[in-house]
Amino acid sequence: MRTLFRALRITAIAALILMLALFAMLLGARAVLRPAPGDWSTTVRTGPIKLEVGVAALIQWGTTPWIAQQLHGHTLPTRMGDVHVAWDATRQELALHCRPCVVRSSSWGTEPVRLAEARMTVQRKATELRGTLSSGAVTALWHGTLQPKGLNLHITLPDTPVRDAYALFAAAIPELAYAQIDGTVAVQATLELPAKTLTVQPRLQGMAVSGLGTETWGLAQSTCGRGLPASQLGADSLLARAVIAAEDQRFYEHTGFDLAEMTQALHSNQAEDATLRGASTLSQQVAKLLVTGGERSPVRKLRELLYAVEMEQTLGKARILRLYLDHAPWGATVCGAQAAAHAYFGKPADQLTAAQAVWLAAMLHNPALEAQRWKSTGQINQARAQWVASNLRPMKKAQRARLGNEIRTINWTPIARSVGQGTDTPAGLALQ
Repeated sequence: MRTLFRALRITAIAALILMLALFAMLLGARAVLRPAPGDWSTTVRTGPIKLEVGVAALIQWGTTPWIAQQLHGHTLPTRMGDVHVAWDATRQELALHCRPCVVRSSSWGTEPVRLAEARMTVQRKATELRGTLSSGAVTALWHGTLQPKGLNLHITLPDTPVRDAYALFAAAIPELAYAQIDGTVAVQATLELPAKTLTVQPRLQGMAVSGLGTETWGLAQSTCGRGLPASQLGADSLLARAVIAAEDQRFYEHTGFDLAEMTQALHSNQAEDATLRGASTLSQQVAKLLVTGGERSPVRKLRELLYAVEMEQTLGKARILRLYLDHAPWGATVCGAQAAAHAYFGKPADQLTAAQAVWLAAMLHNPALEAQRWKSTGQINQARAQWVASNLRPMKKAQRARLGNEIRTINWTPIARSVGQGTDTPAGLALQ
């Protein structure tokens, strides 16, 4: 019995010493990791204990060899998914691997990007960090200098086959099973942390797509405005020119996509109160109307890009513009330029005045909302209409100014007559 009591006493003393040691370690870690005012910080939970720590110090700790060795083989729960940690002592490199991975960003809305797997490696020398980001056959290099208040990551994706980049999303893009994709993509990017501000400079060279069958789209018959006389709209009509001014001012210059507009949209969409900007060309919008539908997601944009690039080669600008005008939604149950002109102004689309053409074109950024606004107030978004008028080409500056003044004083009552059998989202009915 005396031996048992001695064993219990020794065990209790050992447990007390261990608890004190752990407590001392936590106090030491807290002292080392405690952020100064204004430092980049986060909250770490260890059981019931919650610590406010500096992220820079946490990264330094995590990439210190003796600590990284303790992390080796562990899995950490994160917003991206479960991340497996590995430490390569020979290379002094920490590797983080998730399978699958979920990536979110305000730059593209609320829909996350899902990857089958992704890997990040980290090497640290003093405050200098560098490593790789990879998924599938795509690998980018990154580097940055760790500061108490944040970290700017400079990311470089060298020339990479576009097909390899698309393959990352193969599970969500059915077209990859039969489309032939050529060209290379390269990216220079900077990610500012903790602000999460992303600046991107993409380069897309020689992109070509075939096998999607867009050559048949020129024969598509729109169901919009059924029962109305066939539209006589040409590419030089007032409404066609107003639509280009409103939706795609570089329509005749790009090859289906506008990298400059995409880059600007990515930047502006990061503001907390930003209204998401789409940056879709008319070619991409035709793909949306006829194939991909209205779901707002990065993958849908990638699908639209494939169709847009191919149709630029198979159809050409004039037929793409005509497809858009024949299928575009114009609010309520109205779709197609001919139906919109008859529904709102009681005349064919090719007989609209410049002010009427600008008015209809200005509705396209949000047709349902503008149709309802027009019905209830006699107006649409005046700032948008003025902007479209100021970009109408070819028209002299003085003429555009007069047109803007005319639109500013207009208070039209929409006829809103029922025409045809169109819907607000035609979504490719003509092709099925």
